[in-house]
This record gives sequence, structure tokens and C-alpha cells, in this order.
Amino acid sequence: MPSTTINPTRMELTRLKGRLKTAQRGHKLLKDKRDELMKQFMDVVRENRALRRRVEEGLMRAHASFTVASALMSPEILEQSLLCPKQSVELEMTFQNVMSVDVPRYQFQTKSQDPGEVYPYGFAQTSGELDDAVDALSRVFQDMLKLAEIEKTSQLLAQEIEKTRRRVNALEYVKIPQMEESIRYISMKLDENERSNTIRLMKVKELVLKEAIEDRRAENARAARAFGPARETFQEE
Repeated sequence: MPSTTINPTRMELTRLKGRLKTAQRGHKLLKDKRDELMKQFMDVVRENRALRRRVEEGLMRAHASFTVASALMSPEILEQSLLCPKQSVELEMTFQNVMSVDVPRYQFQTKSQDPGEVYPYGFAQTSGELDDAVDALSRVFQDMLKLAEIEKTSQLLAQEIEKTRRRVNALEYVKIPQMEESIRYISMKLDENERSNTIRLMKVKELVLKEAIEDRRAENARAARAFGPARETFQEE
């Protein structure tokens, strides 16, 4: 029996059947969405793993070169060399819809297209290792930006997967079974009422037939009493 109070009528049965059909269709669509989100998420995770490895290797190279440069150069000259950068970057963020999830997309553009602008110093008093460190950092910057984009995408996809999974489970294990149970309950009640009405009609028919038989017997008895004296008179004559 359903936990909530339900009016066992045919109108309610029709309404519940319509809701059940909608819930089953929504359940299938949500399952398809969850599966596609999982596929997208796994692709993003694989790309994230490869890109993180490349970023870590680039940062390690830049750090190693910078460590050697800081050992060869004095702290004052090193700080003065990196104090005023010549290159600047403009960052633009847009959104892309992936399975109803708005994931960020980052695009950046440097102020100057000259690759030599990444070095904000002269080459007379600096070491080649500092050049290698700055060059490695400029190369890894694009990968770092792409890594930030992918990690945010994976986070948003994971949240949407969890939300979709909860909805699928709620429909599969709570809503749809409740509606099916309510439909069975209403169908059972309607069948029971129909059987009760059939039995009631049969009893009424039996009573009517019994009354008709009794009336017919009473009428025959009256007719017999009425024709009895007339028959005796006829016999005497």
C-alpha cells in the first residue's frame, strides 16, 4: 500500500500513468546524459594527466635553470634584470556548453609577437641559464593556462555527474517504484469496486427475479381462488 493518501479513481490512475511514462522517459535521458558525461570526463582526465606531466617537466627545467642562474649571478643583478617586464598578456575567458555544463575556455594574446620581448633585460650582465629559465617559463605558460582550463572543466563535469547520478537514483529507486505501487494499488481498488458492483447487481437481479416469481405465484393463487367458485357452479349446472 502506498505511503501517501491516494484517491483511487480512474482519473488519478490516468494521471499517474502519464507521470510514470514521463518519469521513465526522463530516467532514460538522464542515464544517457550520465554516460556521456562520464565519457567526456574520462577524456578530460586523460588529457589533464598528460598535460600536468608536461607542465611539471617544464617547471622543473625552468627551476633548474633559474637555480643555476641565481648561483652564477648576484641577487641584486638578478632582481634588477627581472624587475621591469617588457611583455604583457591579455586574457579572455569564454564559456562552452558541454552536456548542459558551461565550462571555461581561456584565450590569451601577447602584446607583442616578437619572441625576444620575453627577455626584459640586456644580455651583457646576465647568464645564459637565466635566458633558459625565462624561455622555459614562457613556453610552459600556455600549458599552465590550458591545465587550469582542463582542471576547472573536470571539476564542473564531476559536479554535474554527481548531480545527474542522484537524479537517476531518485527516479530509479524512489519515484518510479512509488508511482508503480500507487498504480497497482489504484488498479486493485478499482477491480475490487468493480467486483463489488457486479456482486451487488447480481444480488439486486436475484431479488428482483425472486419478487417477480413471488408476484407471479400470488397472481396465480388469486386467479385460482377466483375461478374456483365459478368452476363449481358450472359443474352443478
